[in-house]
Amino acid sequence: MSSDWLEVWRGDAPLIVSIPHSGSFIPEDIEKRLVSPWLARKDADWWIERLYNFADDLGATTVRTAVSRTVIDVNRDPSGASLYPGMATTALCPTDTFDGERLYAEGFEPDEAEIAARRERWFIPYHAALRAEIDRLLALHGKVVLYDAHSIRSRAPRLFPGELPVFNIGTNSGQSCDRALAAAVEAACESSGLPMVTNGRFKGGWITRHYGKPERGIHAVQMELACRGYIDDPSPRITPQSWPSPYRPQKAAPMRSVLGDVLKACVDFASSAPPP
Repeated sequence: MSSDWLEVWRGDAPLIVSIPHSGSFIPEDIEKRLVSPWLARKDADWWIERLYNFADDLGATTVRTAVSRTVIDVNRDPSGASLYPGMATTALCPTDTFDGERLYAEGFEPDEAEIAARRERWFIPYHAALRAEIDRLLALHGKVVLYDAHSIRSRAPRLFPGELPVFNIGTNSGQSCDRALAAAVEAACESSGLPMVTNGRFKGGWITRHYGKPERGIHAVQMELACRGYIDDPSPRITPQSWPSPYRPQKAAPMRSVLGDVLKACVDFASSAPPP
């Protein structure tokens, strides 16, 4: 099932891979108000849909939006409340980049009415699709894993100091999934020998926090990858010429292997439930 912006690939394994930030589509009426089309797409989770395109081989369901997070961020609280109070972050309809650069020409930022319209047009259908797939697979298996797939540049000084670990696992401080699932995901990442952390700077966005209800059989985990794990990070500074780096299958192959183990661990965990 798909539309011009919402893609749903249905599998029957007890695993959903949500891809909320790899989109780059910006409607013309919004793009003409932006300072720079490149700035508006700079913070996308580049090539994540390609990195995980093996998921259907595992029987996973994938849900992805092609809409840029600049238009609306489907991984933010729809009320506009911050997920990380007191820390730098971006909004439901961002007006600046991760680096604090203005996205809109002065006076052309979206007002409350426009934000509400964008929420109705894109946010609500994305989450309706997610909920439908959760309910479908929960009825089949009695337990399901919702895996929220993300990536970010290794260095973003406004958001975090220094260099981010390659694997950043978020479980809302242990509330969004069973500890056994978190341990299985951690073990798969540790086998790579690359740096990892659980519930560090990224504890999980709204998708992980909203849907993760282990007591109801819904186990949600977010994976935030540092981009250097599968593409070249921009260095020494990010420019339109250096970012986004191209996706090269050979460089991405080791990361895909690790992520294959991660998703298999998710399927194995959810398959341990007796049938409903």
